[in-house]
Amino acid sequence: MFDVNWMDRADRRRRGKSDPLDAQNAARAVLSGRASARAKTGDGPVQIARMYKLTKVSAVKARTQAINQLKAVLVTADPVLREELAGLGNAELFRTCAQFTDARGREEAGAESVVEATRITLGLLAHRIGQLSEEVRDVEARLTRLVEGHAPQLLDVVGIGPDTAVTLLITVGDNPERLDSEASFAALCGVSPVERSSGRRQFRRLNRGGDRQANAALHRIVFTRLRVDPRTQDYYERRIKEGKTRREIVRCLKRYAAREVFHLVKQLQPAPRS
Repeated sequence: MFDVNWMDRADRRRRGKSDPLDAQNAARAVLSGRASARAKTGDGPVQIARMYKLTKVSAVKARTQAINQLKAVLVTADPVLREELAGLGNAELFRTCAQFTDARGREEAGAESVVEATRITLGLLAHRIGQLSEEVRDVEARLTRLVEGHAPQLLDVVGIGPDTAVTLLITVGDNPERLDSEASFAALCGVSPVERSSGRRQFRRLNRGGDRQANAALHRIVFTRLRVDPRTQDYYERRIKEGKTRREIVRCLKRYAAREVFHLVKQLQPAPRS
């Protein structure tokens, strides 16, 4: 099975778009050899990680939304209640709101006030935040165990934690043998240099294509190393003295990080298919 890119935009404008046309263009790309990238498989531990990652991302987004709603309710809450909760950090604020009593008995009697409704709302939102936080912690523990069992060598690299390792593994897929070279992996991650030279000036820019999640993971690796890794800091200072800009140095460092990750993931053996 091969991955086929989108059809040429100029050709699409001339001929239009439909499912039969897309199928014909895909078949021509495979037969001519232009489409030679093997597709990722989805029946191994990396597919499991992808499912867990999806769950974590949605839970984090829902938790952030609940936190924003809770704080928005506080802005318009009764001054007495707002003063009661003022000065609390997030963790203490959520614990305090979760302890608010449920006033459903008074609600049935028709004696519920705005303050009581506000307290109930804050309590429900705090309980939701706690449940989502517990869900995120559970998924993170599952992802950590999966990485430790499938690719522990990634966790030995400076700047790579379980979350970054999972992102890179998802980009690689369950069949790392489909990656022919470190240059192909760099292009897949969007960190391969793109020529932008003109006249006597030789210049390369960042690649704006590729998997943007993998690109962000390599970005985190580089900036973590710039903070804690002496070897990366020495490299940065040396390239600054050579006249390179910070952006150019970061591009080079992301390319080096992609090279290191590529040689680590190539060591992975294909797992038994489920």
